[in-house]
Amino acid sequence: MKPVEIVTATQGEIEELLRLAKASFPAAQYDLLERMLATFTYVMMTLQNAKSSIRRLRQMLFGARTEHKRNVLAALAGIECADVAEAAGAALVLQAVEVVEAAGTADISARHSRPAAKPRVGHGRIGAGAYEGATLITLDNPDLHSGDCCPGCATGRLYASAPRTIVKVSGQPPLAATVYKLGRLRCRMCDAVYAAPMPAALAARPKYDASCASMLAVLRYGYGMPFYRIEALQRSLHVPLPDATQWDIVAAAAAAPRAAVQELIRQAAQAPLLHNDDTPMKVLSLMAERARAEAQGIEPAAKAINTSGIVAVLEPHDDAKPRRVVLFFTGHAHAGTNIERILEHRAQALPPPIQMCDALAANVAGECLTLVANCLAHGRRQVADVAEHFPAAARRLIEDLSQVYANDATCRKEAMSAAQRLTFHQEHSKPIMEGLKTWMVAQFAQRLVEPNSGLGKALNYLLRHWDKLTLFLRVAGAPLDNNICEQALKRAILHRKASMFYKTLKGAEIGDTYMSLIHTCGLCGVNPFEYLTALLEHAEAVCRHAAQWLPWNYRAQLAGAP
Repeated sequence: MKPVEIVTATQGEIEELLRLAKASFPAAQYDLLERMLATFTYVMMTLQNAKSSIRRLRQMLFGARTEHKRNVLAALAGIECADVAEAAGAALVLQAVEVVEAAGTADISARHSRPAAKPRVGHGRIGAGAYEGATLITLDNPDLHSGDCCPGCATGRLYASAPRTIVKVSGQPPLAATVYKLGRLRCRMCDAVYAAPMPAALAARPKYDASCASMLAVLRYGYGMPFYRIEALQRSLHVPLPDATQWDIVAAAAAAPRAAVQELIRQAAQAPLLHNDDTPMKVLSLMAERARAEAQGIEPAAKAINTSGIVAVLEPHDDAKPRRVVLFFTGHAHAGTNIERILEHRAQALPPPIQMCDALAANVAGECLTLVANCLAHGRRQVADVAEHFPAAARRLIEDLSQVYANDATCRKEAMSAAQRLTFHQEHSKPIMEGLKTWMVAQFAQRLVEPNSGLGKALNYLLRHWDKLTLFLRVAGAPLDNNICEQALKRAILHRKASMFYKTLKGAEIGDTYMSLIHTCGLCGVNPFEYLTALLEHAEAVCRHAAQWLPWNYRAQLAGAP
């Protein structure tokens, strides 16, 4: 049997076919043909959507490949990256052979010559200077000293030279313990006991000092290690630490971090730019409340449970790079509601900030509170998802948007101000975006794209949110996408995958507090363990003047602390 050829046709071509058939077909046969073509259209669109759904499911299970332009376009061309490299190498070999044959007198060894390799940078090992937290021990030569006679030549004198550096690394538990055995003396007559005194500095310290809470918080909320895994690790290393004790330690130490987060919220409210998004989260107490309400036939007040991630880009100080603050909120509230709560602290004299999010209604702060910009990467992703079914259209859109992103990269490379960046985009990116919009409108006007197809839905998304997607062409400082917030939310997703859930809202609030500080430190280039330890060791000062104990200025307070 001859294989069936898959035929594609636009809606306009199908309607033209029906118009020609109507004049020559009897009514019954024409009605049958019309219904068959409608069935064909429905089946093809269903197949495309099904393939897209299967593709998304495969990405959820096994991870998504990067959406970089070169990978998407290579897939459209049906060429894998290895094949591209092989084809390029073969073309270079053929060109080299042709040059050698044309020259005639060229040395045959030129066919096998290779361009000089670039010199290697570094040796691939980590330098000793990177071990800033290591204990430094200086060893001097016990037999020789500066000024001594050289034992080799017996004539020269020795002088101090640059030391040789050797690094030795040993393993240890995340939380180490020291056991003190105090000797005791007992009187034979009166049974009086005299114990050896503890040093005053050690006697004043609690059993678990501030660094314990800092380390547990960084492991649990920074790197996604649940308390029960830390307990198992500590037990295997013979320094037991039950998971319940770990929770008591981090919860008891939360006052100072909570005060610092409240100050970060106040400063984030004054920011000119806010990014926000949601990711699902499980809180067992909220899930139990919802189940009880449903069992009683009562509609729950809210069903969704989310962790909202909000990234505030603060105004730069002293010509430095803008500071970025990450805030996490877990509960029934969506990101838009949490943005509203933050903006309650905003000074009334300030203009509305720019809010970057995707097009979900739950992400919007409210009417006239912000200048809403939508994520261009979300729109591009919808086209990339159906690129295999509509390669020509997907190639056009992806290549146009890549030029816009290249323009934005130029702005960053040249360190343009917000006003200069706006002018640059208006000059170079605006014609590209206007041409893209004209092309998308023409696709529907000329019936080249079926509105209910995968491509039609993707283009409709872009056209429906066009003003918010192109805010960067009208407002200085408006970003192109929400990638920075999605990267921050990956921290919450890592925590969710490793720990599965929070037990109560209090546990979620403690987690949000520590995660906000830890990941704000990450964006500011600050060591989160050292920062949290400083907060906990100076908890009273932090609670009184939290603005002086933020990741970018706490070292100045440490320098002046007694």
